[in-house]
Amino acid sequence: MSSLNRQFQIRFWGVRGSIPCPGPGTVKYGGNTPCVEMRVGDRRLIFDGGTGLRVLGQSMLAEPMPFEAHMFFTHSHWDHIQGFPFFVPAFIRGNRFHLYGAPSPDGATIKQRLNDQMLHPNFPVPLQVMGADLEFYDLQMGETVQLGDVQIESAPLNHPGDAVGYRVSWQGHAAAYVTDTEHFADRLDENVLNLAHKADVLIYDATYTDEEYHSPKTSKVGWGHSTWQEAIKVAVAAEVGRLVIFHHDPLHTDAFLDEVGQQAAAVFPKALMAMEGMTLDLVDLSDQDV
Repeated sequence: MSSLNRQFQIRFWGVRGSIPCPGPGTVKYGGNTPCVEMRVGDRRLIFDGGTGLRVLGQSMLAEPMPFEAHMFFTHSHWDHIQGFPFFVPAFIRGNRFHLYGAPSPDGATIKQRLNDQMLHPNFPVPLQVMGADLEFYDLQMGETVQLGDVQIESAPLNHPGDAVGYRVSWQGHAAAYVTDTEHFADRLDENVLNLAHKADVLIYDATYTDEEYHSPKTSKVGWGHSTWQEAIKVAVAAEVGRLVIFHHDPLHTDAFLDEVGQQAAAVFPKALMAMEGMTLDLVDLSDQDV
C-alpha cells in the first residue's frame, strides 16, 4: 500500500449537541453541531450532517474534484442533519456521495428525512436541486458495511426515536462513534461495549455531568444522552486507547468544558475534549495535531 493510503485520520468539524451556539463563550471548543470526518486508507467517511458539515464542505471546495465520500447518519434529529442543505459539494455535478442511515421507527428512510427538511416551508431549495450523484442506503441495525478493506459496523443505541452507533476498522486500527446514547442505570450497554472494544479511539456522547443528569430540579433522565463519568466507565471496561468526550451541551462554555476536561483526565488520563478542528491520527497517535 502506498504511503498516501497509510492513514486513519479523524477530524472534528462539529462537536456540539442540540443546537448551534456561536459566541464568545464557545470559541475554543466550537459551536457547530455534530460532524466527524474519517480518512481511512483511500476512503473518506463522514459521520453526521450537523452544521459542522457546512464547514467541512467549504474546506472540500479547495480540493481537486470530482470526489467521492460515504456519509453515515446516526439519526435524523435536527442537530445531526441541519448542515446537509448547506453542504456545497453536494450541489456540484460529478461529485458522488453514498448516504447511509437506518429507517426511523415509523419506517421513514434517511432519504425521506433529508428530503423533507428541504421542502417548503422549511427550506427554499429542494434536495433534487443537488447536482452530485447521491446514492442512499437503508441500514439494518447491526449491519456491517464493507468498503474495500475498511469495515463499518453498526449497532442500536439507547436514544428516543432510535440512533445508530458505528465502529470503523482498518489495518488493525479501530474508532467507535457513539452518539447519541443514554446509559442504563444498572449496567453498561452491551452494544456500546461491543462497538468500543479495544478501539484506538472512542468518541462518546457525554452531554451532561452526573450532577446535571440527576438534578432534582432539572433531571435529564430519559433525554437520550450520557455523562462524562459514564463515558469513563465505558472506556475502562472496553479498554479503549483514547476517549473523546463529545456532543457538548450548548450551555457549557469553554471554561466549563476546560474544567470537565481536567476532571476527566484526572480519572482517565487518555481522555480528550472534542473541539472543532482537532485531528487524531490512529496510525501514529503521537503525531496528532490538537
